[in-house]
Amino acid sequence: MTEPTKLGDLRNPQPAESRMPEITPGFGSLQSFELMQRTAKLLITSTLVPAAYRANDEKKGPNPNALANCVVALNMSHRMNADPLMVMQNLYVVEGRPSWSSQWIIAAINGCGRFSPLRFDIKPLGEKSVDYISTYWENREKKTKTVTEKIQDKVCVAWAIEKGTGERIESPPVTIEMAVLEGWYSKNGSKWKTMDEVMLRYRTASFFGKLYAPELLMGLQTVEEIQDARVIDASPDGSGGYSVDIDSLKPSKPESNEIESEVINPETGEIVNEKQDTQQQIEKDKPAIKAEEVQSETSFKPSEEEQAKIRARDILESQSGQSEFSID
Repeated sequence: MTEPTKLGDLRNPQPAESRMPEITPGFGSLQSFELMQRTAKLLITSTLVPAAYRANDEKKGPNPNALANCVVALNMSHRMNADPLMVMQNLYVVEGRPSWSSQWIIAAINGCGRFSPLRFDIKPLGEKSVDYISTYWENREKKTKTVTEKIQDKVCVAWAIEKGTGERIESPPVTIEMAVLEGWYSKNGSKWKTMDEVMLRYRTASFFGKLYAPELLMGLQTVEEIQDARVIDASPDGSGGYSVDIDSLKPSKPESNEIESEVINPETGEIVNEKQDTQQQIEKDKPAIKAEEVQSETSFKPSEEEQAKIRARDILESQSGQSEFSID
């Protein structure tokens, strides 16, 4: 049975929207997907969102991926029950891989309600010499060498109290020695040399979140982790992304002219000398040219009448020459 209509409802009718079922942005239904697209179209026209989500970038022009990027960010915010603008401002893209800022991870752990505020214990371990393997290029060959780095070693542990059990839980310890051995310390522009305690806190916070609250990170790494793990260095380009120096992967230019003239044969993959290869090609082409010339000369043979005319013309020319000589 339907509920009886009340007199107050007839006098003050409610809008039709209030009687419609509640729809949330998502991929579950057509209405949810359309609502997500409408929300994304609103956000891509804002100048408060990062450049990766703007429909038109002042430096790079139109961005055809803005709507799709915004829809993905909205879906992530809905799954995490977080504010969409907060997710978009703390989600960075490095070579197509999304990553969180370390500050956001600490804020998410502190705001999830399962733990006490995250704290860090840092202890100095004294001066230490650490040997690590460095890679470099020499004469187009990749080589390695052992380098010794003197550091002021420190250890950091992130910890919090789990509210459900009252237990103190800790992250794995991170040291400056670990940063040197993993290659984080020696990279160009590394913050481990100038802001070691900040980087120790960021790295232990990331380890803590991966172990005890992986649903908050959704399997994504931090920006600092991606930068430290990369083969080439990345730097912010000022428009919400990161730029890389492709020349850093190329070996340095050789100084000798002999090496500069070397080229790679695309058929065999061998390194050959350009001058020698050019000379060899000329030598190979010479027989072919001579054969063509011989063939062209032998392919034409005059007939007997033409040969008789040629002999008669030669005789007349010789006689005329003798008469002129006698007159002189």
